[in-house]
Amino acid sequence: MDFAVSPSPLYSLTVHGSEKRFPVNRIFCVGRNYAAHAREMGKDPDRDPPFFFMKPVSAIVDASAPVSVPYPSMTSNYQYEVELVVAIGKGGFEIPASEALDHVFGYAVGLDMTRRDLQLAARDAGRPWEFGKSFSESAPIGAVHPVGETGHLNSAAIELTVNGATRQASDVAKLIWSTAECIAHLSLYEPLRPGDLIMTGTPEGVGPVVAGDVMRGRIEGLPEVSVTVIQRTMEATQ
Repeated sequence: MDFAVSPSPLYSLTVHGSEKRFPVNRIFCVGRNYAAHAREMGKDPDRDPPFFFMKPVSAIVDASAPVSVPYPSMTSNYQYEVELVVAIGKGGFEIPASEALDHVFGYAVGLDMTRRDLQLAARDAGRPWEFGKSFSESAPIGAVHPVGETGHLNSAAIELTVNGATRQASDVAKLIWSTAECIAHLSLYEPLRPGDLIMTGTPEGVGPVVAGDVMRGRIEGLPEVSVTVIQRTMEATQ
């Protein structure tokens, strides 16, 4: 097949214990899915049904080994959010919550990196969040562990450190909307497809990082991710 311009690359993630890779189709993110984080963002978690936003597939950074990401342009408040990532292995539409976990291929640790100043300015102006959330290299994600290795992570400690100091610490059991409920609710709006990822939300303690900082994200039962923030160079913008 001939293309008018060069096609975009296929983005994929390491599959733990396998030479095969997980091809990424779309990245869905659940907003404010831990009560304490919702409160620190000035919202009432008891009133909000689950809502979703998306990141481009170019947000993917394979963080199965330590990686570096550049400090992004147009922000002075670049923040981390550690999250449980769900990898969808079987598609479906209007999936019942009781069957939702059957559609999960595996789980991974991910960081939802955010240009917080742009996000909040857009929110306060009633505009979309895209430039605050949806930019390239904003989703470093570790190796995907198949369900057969991990089981379903209904309860597991989740933590993020910056330069060795704990900044976020909670448990995925504190998700307002569980993994199964997120899958079921999302599938009401859009048929899910193999290769879709769902970033399930972050606990309280989000905050900024600068060039030189090292972030380590951990979820019990999954290997940690290690991400170093580096200064953006001219080459990185081309």
